[in-house]
Amino acid sequence: MVGGFLRSGPVMKTAILIDGGHLRACAKAARITYDNDFIEGFARSCVDESEYLFRIFYYDSPQFRGKATLPVSGEQTTFKSNDSWLRDLAMREKFAVRRGTLGFRGWKPKKIPIQGREELSDQDFTPVFEQKGVDMRVGLDIATFSDKGTVDRIILVSADTDMIPAMKHARKAGLEVALTQLPIPPARDLHFDLQAHADFVRLVAWP
Repeated sequence: MVGGFLRSGPVMKTAILIDGGHLRACAKAARITYDNDFIEGFARSCVDESEYLFRIFYYDSPQFRGKATLPVSGEQTTFKSNDSWLRDLAMREKFAVRRGTLGFRGWKPKKIPIQGREELSDQDFTPVFEQKGVDMRVGLDIATFSDKGTVDRIILVSADTDMIPAMKHARKAGLEVALTQLPIPPARDLHFDLQAHADFVRLVAWP
C-alpha cells in the first residue's frame, strides 16, 4: 500500500539507503538538476515525524576514468572524472557514502537504425558504462543493521529487484522495510516482487 505507518509508540530509528543511479535517472526524467543539495533535500524528505533519522547512506560510483579506443577512427580518447562531489557529500551531516565502480563496456549508436547512413563518425556513438558493487554494498549494510539491531526501520530508495534477498533478511530479523515511490513525472511503478517484500511504500515528493 502507499503511505506510512503513523505510530503512537516510540520513535522509529530509521536509516535511508539511496541507490544513486536510480535517483539520478528519476531526477533526470523529471528535469531536475542533480547535485548534492538536491540529494540531501530529497533524503531528508523521506522521513516523517514518527522517525528519528539515524543516517543517510548514499551508494554511487564516480565517473569512469581511463582510456578507450574510439569506435570509428580507432584513435584513443581519455575519460576524465572528478569525484569531489562524492567527497563533499560524505562531509554533510548524517551522510555516509559507499562507492561502487564504473567499468567501460564499449560503444552504442546514438540513433538506431544506423543502416543507410553514408558515413559514420565517432560522434555517432556514445560510451556504455556498467556500475558494479553498489548492490553488494547495500546488501552488506542491510545485513549489518539486521544482525546488530542498529535501526528499527530501513527506507530504501531503489527499484532494483536484486535488493529482495537483503529486504527479506531484514524483515526476518525484525526490521521494518519501506520502499519509496517517486512522484510523477516520472511514473515508475515499483515491481510487484519488491512491494511484496516491503512493509509499506511511501510516496516522496520532490524537494
